Order: sequence, then structure tokens, then C-alpha cells
Amino acid sequence: MSVKLICLSHTPLIEFASPPKGIRDTTMKVIHDLAQQVDEYDPDLIITFGPDHFNGFFYDMMPAACVGIRAEAAGDWNYGPGTINTDEETALSLTQSLLNDGLGIACSYQMQADHGVTQPLTFLTGSLIKYPTVPIFINCAAKPLPPMRFATQLGKAVGRYIKTSNLKNKRVLILGTGGLSHDPPTPQMQGANTDTEAFLIAGKNPTADSRNARQNHVVVAAQELNQTESSSLKINAEWDRALMEKYQQADFDYLNAMTDSEISSMGGRGGHEVRCWTAAFAALAEISEYTIQDVYYQQINEWLVGFGAITAKTVC
Repeated sequence: MSVKLICLSHTPLIEFASPPKGIRDTTMKVIHDLAQQVDEYDPDLIITFGPDHFNGFFYDMMPAACVGIRAEAAGDWNYGPGTINTDEETALSLTQSLLNDGLGIACSYQMQADHGVTQPLTFLTGSLIKYPTVPIFINCAAKPLPPMRFATQLGKAVGRYIKTSNLKNKRVLILGTGGLSHDPPTPQMQGANTDTEAFLIAGKNPTADSRNARQNHVVVAAQELNQTESSSLKINAEWDRALMEKYQQADFDYLNAMTDSEISSMGGRGGHEVRCWTAAFAALAEISEYTIQDVYYQQINEWLVGFGAITAKTVC
């Protein structure tokens, strides 16, 4: 049985801001090398664990997690629009398996996946349709959030499914995306004005002007990050590197004990996306022991992210 894992940060600012050339070139080479690994591995299926940034999921019905039976790109940050090549049969079977395991998970025939999923898929495979994919959304932005142990339980249940279903004879790539520390100006329901509250509840399919204005807030936040008046939490490289060590050590006791307040204070609003990395590693660990292959980290203020990547594979 062959299962490969890639956990990779995403940042929509790659095409909108310029870090020092050496940092950009090194980071883009890492992404290019990961894409080559995916091409050589040639997966039969990709299972993604990804967040959303109020582009596809809203408070009108906010699940803790959702499996995309069918999915399309939300179109934010110029990723999409377009249909994601979902494996409907596997997605349905996986959803039933997760429900049988007692997990409160939703499914969607009309998922809109934002750049948290579409950017990594595009970077690593060249498109949204090259490989059959099952996208799994985890709520990392809309309070109340599922606890970290939920991400671990979800990942383990996905790992059990991979191990015991007909996927055991397939090449499966588990892709976790998000994090690490970053603090974008993601709106919150608490204290929101009337217009913001209306958007957070039912803001799907915004006008181009509305989307561009919102995305410009993120660009400005990145530009201000090195300034003393920045409203964003600084990137926390120490926290990021320590967290990456925990994934390499499969220390799920530590990960499960992390609280929302700790993550917010150490990793910022976007730091909660480490739930997706946690689920991905938990899935791999449930299949078998794993070996780490590649580790990369770079603090990139211009991209408003502590940018990390880890690859691993099962030992069986």
C-alpha cells in the first residue's frame, strides 16, 4: 500500500506581493519540486484537507467539516472558476464511513472550494482536474471552531477508510493545506456591523468589485506587517518550527491539547488552519508509521505567512 503526504502552506499573495528574490526563488523551487514529486508518484486519488476564508462556506450553514461530493473553485484570487475533478463514488463511500464512525460531518454536491484548496492543487498538479480528488473542508475560521482533537479524529477516520477500503491497493496522496502562523484580516461575526454580518451569513458569489475590495484588505495587511501600526499579529517563526517538529514526531497528544486561545495568540487568526495539517498527519499515522522526507520553512512577511512544507510517506 502506497500513501504519500504533502502538507503545504498557501498564500494568495504569491502573485500580488514580492518578497526578496532569494526567498521567493527558493520557495517557488520547493513548490516546483513538490509538483515533480506528485507527477512521479502519479496518484490514483488525492484527498485534501483544506480550510475556507468565507468564500465557499458561510454562517447560513457552517459545518465543522464537509466532504465535497462535487466541487467547484470559488474563483477567489484568480483560482478558477472551474470544476474540480471529484471522485463522487469514493466521496460518498468515505462520507458514509465517517458517519458510521460517529463523526458529525456534512457532505455537499455543490461545494465551493477557495484558494485554500485550489491554489495547492493548481501548484502541485497544474490544474483542478488532473487527478480524481476528494476535498474535505475543515472549519478553521468561523467560530465556534471544532477542537483540535476533532481534526485528529477526522484524520484517523479517513486513514481507517483508506486502509480498509478498495483504496488499499491504490496510490493515495493526502494533501493538508493551510497555516502556519498568519493573521489576515478575516472578518469575524463577533462585533460585526450589519453589512459584515450579512456577508458572513450569506456572502456566496460576491460581485467582482466586492471580492476585489476584500482581497485588497489582505494585500494592505501584508504591506503593513513590518510597520509598527500593523493590526495583524506578527508571523511567529518559533511557534511554526516547534509545531512542525510535533508533526514530524506524530505528537498528537500535544496537538490535541492546543486551545483556540493559544492558537490565536501564537499563530494568529490564520493559525487555526493547522487543523488541516493535523487531520492529514493523523490520517497517515492511522495507516501506518511514517517517515519524513522533506521539511521546509520560511517566514515571508510580504506574503503574510509562515510558509511551511513537509512531505512524508507510509513505511508499509
